[in-house]
Amino acid sequence: MSIAGAAPEAAFNLAGLKPGESARIGALLVEGALRRRLLDLGLVRGTVVKCVGQSPAGDPSAYLIRGAVIALRAGDSAMILLDDTGRGDAQWA
Repeated sequence: MSIAGAAPEAAFNLAGLKPGESARIGALLVEGALRRRLLDLGLVRGTVVKCVGQSPAGDPSAYLIRGAVIALRAGDSAMILLDDTGRGDAQWA
């Protein structure tokens, strides 16, 4: 799957955020029940997301989204593209 000609591996995605970094959601590259669940959790275009931690093995990672902390597996977070404008601006979240 791709958006605007970019594969998820090459694009700036949620899995690439390090603890303390934040960015805005750009697009979701998932369909079906997972897409609905992510939208229900507040992962919509323009929402600010901050990585607040990673497990010792690096998967899953915890993200602060609209005041709630959720954990996502790397495979799922790689399918969430980010708007790189303001990446790392921790004051957003």
